[in-house]
Amino acid sequence: MIIKTESKQTTISRKVSLKGVGLHTGLEVEINFLPAEINNGYSFRRIDLEGAPIIKADANLVTNTQRGTCLEKNGVTIQTCEHVLAALVGLEIDNVIIELSTSEPPIMDGSSKYFVEALESAGTVTQEAFREVFVVKDVISYTDEDTGSEITIIPSDEYQITTMVDFGTKVLGTQNATLQHLSNFKNDISDSRTFSFLHELEMLLENGLIKGGDLNNAIVYVDKPISKETMERLKVAFNKDSISVKPNGVLDNLTLHYPNEAARHKLLDVVGDLSLIGTRIQGKVIANKPGHFVNTQFAKKISKIIKMERRNNVPNVDLNQPPLMDVNAIMDMLPHRPPFLFLDKIYELSPNHVIGSKNVTMNESFFVGHFPGAPVMPGVLIVEAMAQTGGVLVLNTVPDPENYLTFFMKMDKVKFKQKVVPGDTLIFSCSLISPIRRGICHMQGYAYANGKLCAEAELMAQITKVK
Repeated sequence: MIIKTESKQTTISRKVSLKGVGLHTGLEVEINFLPAEINNGYSFRRIDLEGAPIIKADANLVTNTQRGTCLEKNGVTIQTCEHVLAALVGLEIDNVIIELSTSEPPIMDGSSKYFVEALESAGTVTQEAFREVFVVKDVISYTDEDTGSEITIIPSDEYQITTMVDFGTKVLGTQNATLQHLSNFKNDISDSRTFSFLHELEMLLENGLIKGGDLNNAIVYVDKPISKETMERLKVAFNKDSISVKPNGVLDNLTLHYPNEAARHKLLDVVGDLSLIGTRIQGKVIANKPGHFVNTQFAKKISKIIKMERRNNVPNVDLNQPPLMDVNAIMDMLPHRPPFLFLDKIYELSPNHVIGSKNVTMNESFFVGHFPGAPVMPGVLIVEAMAQTGGVLVLNTVPDPENYLTFFMKMDKVKFKQKVVPGDTLIFSCSLISPIRRGICHMQGYAYANGKLCAEAELMAQITKVK
């Protein structure tokens, strides 16, 4: 279920920049975080390419997950985006543009720590739009049959994540990590660094696939004996005079921040990868042996569910219960009268949303000519009824609504999906896109009948005092 919350969206107050090296490219890279408009979400901009193309942080643009999460659109790629995105989610920043001077953000120390610090230094600004959240009502799962990796989300009062890691190695063992509150991300998760096993590192080095790594940005677990030849190769790769293995099985020059740092980093990756859903989620994520492939496949699945919900998000209204407002109470608020009153009941009313209904009967005057022998409610009147529902929302903000009139200013993105015929009950849902300012209301409206979306539109109206 998608709900509009009482909290507002945020962005950063100013541009902030970092420089570093890409883990896989080995290239020097500058990353800039810039403020973004409402509902932008997270987007990447390649300033090194002609036209500075923009790629949205969207699960449906994921093309490769072998060595990090890779986004691609029209031949333009963004590599290893998960650590940057995790920092934004962890700080609960909604809208940011991320500029890159190459395809890959800097690896920094292999965690989100430095991105968190940079974003905090920029500060945040509250924006004039409410946050939307996808509230999980049913269990949703995704399983990778090849690896046995599984991610499940269950209903919860807030966004929580638990990761369970088992690579079948003695040096790492079985680890768990939990994020109970998103506010704990900075202190408990953000400084957890990426890791690799020695056998993976050898393969990557041999194939030239890891050029920006050193012992300061990746934990290396030694899961096999190191030959003299391998040791010499590692010295060259990491530009070190000497390299040794600590008693805990980790290559030297690094001290673990936590005994379960690997599980915490996997949790960090889950936070970053699930940001690609594009909508905040409320639920508890349980990830068993997570990885970028299963994370992003799960993100795609939830993104698809949300898209379907947006299309067919029928309000859960008990039409048999007494309404919040009947037609007489509605006429006390709205200036409309029959035959141009297209609203019968109001069931929900808050500062930023309203739900109402209309019973469509054969006695409607417009059915006389629309159409003889095939009565269909005109689409423009469905939008008008939607607007009258929104009018209740708007006029509820003034102490004397009988002294005001509401006038249309604009209709955008109007779409008609299903016919409305005699016998149907129309359910209208309107919610504010941004707070009402200077009597101007910008809202999203939906109309439903028979459990399906009939029409939708963005509406803008102005309330004017006439008495």
